[in-house]
Amino acid sequence: MTISMTGFAAHSFNLDPVSVNIDLRSVNQRFLELHFRLADEFRALEPQLRELIQQRLARGKVECRIGLTQAAANSLDNGLNPAILERLAQWQHEVLMRLPGSPPLDVEAILRWPGAVPAAAVSEDQLNQAVLAGMTSALDALTDSRKREGAKLKQHILDRLAAAEAQVAALQPLLPALLAAQRDKLAERLREALGETGHERLAQEVALAAQKADIDEELSRLATHFSEVRRVLDQPVPAGKRLDFLMQELHREANTLGSKSVALETSRVSLELKVLIEQMREQVQNIE
Repeated sequence: MTISMTGFAAHSFNLDPVSVNIDLRSVNQRFLELHFRLADEFRALEPQLRELIQQRLARGKVECRIGLTQAAANSLDNGLNPAILERLAQWQHEVLMRLPGSPPLDVEAILRWPGAVPAAAVSEDQLNQAVLAGMTSALDALTDSRKREGAKLKQHILDRLAAAEAQVAALQPLLPALLAAQRDKLAERLREALGETGHERLAQEVALAAQKADIDEELSRLATHFSEVRRVLDQPVPAGKRLDFLMQELHREANTLGSKSVALETSRVSLELKVLIEQMREQVQNIE
């Protein structure tokens, strides 16, 4: 399965009186690089969060953000704090005794008073366990996202690979005629330069030129590399580095093909191959 290094996932959950938001973003990177932006309550969890990500991802630059939002006190139905109410009543009585014209406390002001409405409590251990479970769910979503993107990358590469194979297949049957035409052209030039007395030298030069212009080996290696790319794309393990190496090998063979070209047809195929290989290489950079 081909997996992209690019993906995004978001996961949220409520654990009264708090809500937690987890965001994961990943982009291509040569190795696995992790960055965390955690609420203060979760900083101690970073080693465990790091381990969870490392168990699931092999490559990519991954940014993990975890935020915590405290529910508003007046949104919780926990009753009123009698001690605070008695204290407010006492304070109000004292203020009115000294400042008779002062306005009394209204209900809204009392509800906003710190501690007037008790907040529900959640233990640190309970919150940490919930965050780790939430991270697992976020990683599931991120992996699915990367797989969907990877399927698109794989199809893009296979389309270019098929086009490259078609170029080589079309060139293969033309080779005997192209080499024969090159030998005849070279032989004619050498006869003009050496005359009939240089017959033995002429044969040697023609044979040497034919050997240098023979591209059958390059075409065979290209076909082998094409097959290997297909095989690697179907592997169930991260294959980005292997594919990157194969793209380098394909480019090298296409370059050699162009340097040994003795005809317009082989030069054109070499150029087309370079374009297709470069398009594949750009997509391979995003594969895990």
